[in-house]
Amino acid sequence: MAGTVESTSHRVAAPALATTYEGMSSDLFNQILPLIDYLEVAPDSIARTVNGYTNLRPELLEQLASATPYTELLVHGIGLSIGSADSWNESYLRLLDEFFNRFTPRWHSEHLGCTTVNGENLGTMLALPRTEEMLDLLCERVLILQHRYRVPFLVEHIIHLLPDAPAEYTPAGFLNALTARTGCGLILDAYNLECDAHNFGFDIPLFLDELNLDPVREMHLAGGYEHHGFQLDIHSRPTADSTIALAHEILARCPNLEIITWEILKEAVPALGTSAICAELTRIQTEFTKVQAEAGTIPAELASC
Repeated sequence: MAGTVESTSHRVAAPALATTYEGMSSDLFNQILPLIDYLEVAPDSIARTVNGYTNLRPELLEQLASATPYTELLVHGIGLSIGSADSWNESYLRLLDEFFNRFTPRWHSEHLGCTTVNGENLGTMLALPRTEEMLDLLCERVLILQHRYRVPFLVEHIIHLLPDAPAEYTPAGFLNALTARTGCGLILDAYNLECDAHNFGFDIPLFLDELNLDPVREMHLAGGYEHHGFQLDIHSRPTADSTIALAHEILARCPNLEIITWEILKEAVPALGTSAICAELTRIQTEFTKVQAEAGTIPAELASC
C-alpha cells in the first residue's frame, strides 16, 4: 500500500546522511551538498504569507531544485498539529500539496504532537496523551495522509515539556499500536530521548526493548543546551558524545534504518558558522560509516573513501 513502510530482511549497509533545510546561504548550501545524501525540508520554514495567502518561497524552491541532481529530498513537517482534537492545520496540507506538485521526496514525516488548541497557536509543541481515543484519531489522519501523498509516511516522537498525563499505553506500546494499525514508519530521535531521560527520568533501555524497531527508517541527531536544569530540544550545537553513543545503539538494533539526519536550526547557523557545520556533518558521516565497516556490513576500503 502506498504510504506504508515495508520491512526488509537485511540490514541496510550504511545509513545515508541528511541535514535540515530551512533556506540557507549559497555558500553554506554549496559546501554541504557534497557531504550529504538528503536534504530534509520543513515546508513551514520555507513558506511566507503575503496578503493573507501562505505559499512556499519560490527562490527557495529554486535552490532546492538546483540540488536535486546531487541529493534527494525528505519532508519533515512542524505545523500540521496532527494530534489536535478539534482539527489539524489545513494550511500546512496546502503547503505539502504545493511541495509535492514540484518534488517527489523519499518520504514525508510529522511530529506526534499538537501546536494548536481550539484554533489558537500554542507557540510550542506538546506531546499527545497516549489513549485509545487519541490512537483512533491518529490512525484516521495517518491513513488520510498515506492516501493523499503516495510516498511513505513516518512519525516522530517529541520531547515532553510537561509530566505525562494518565495513559492507557506505554510510550513504546503507543507507537507499536500506531505502526501496526497504519503501516507508517518511525523516526527515532536520539537527542529527544536523552532530553526526556534528563528531564523526567525516562527509561531509554526499557523503551527500546519494548519498541518494535522494524518500522524505524530514520534517526535524528541534534545538540542543544540545558536551561535552569531543563534540557531543551533546541537544535543549536554539535551532537554530544552521549547522543552519538545512543545513536550507535539504536542503529545496531534497527534493521531497516536508512537515514541519519543531523538537525540544525537556521537561527543557529550564524553562531556555529559554515566550517563547524561542515565539520559536524563530516564527523557524523565518518562515525557511522566506520562502525558499519567494523561490523563487516560494508568493505573497510569503501569506508575509508
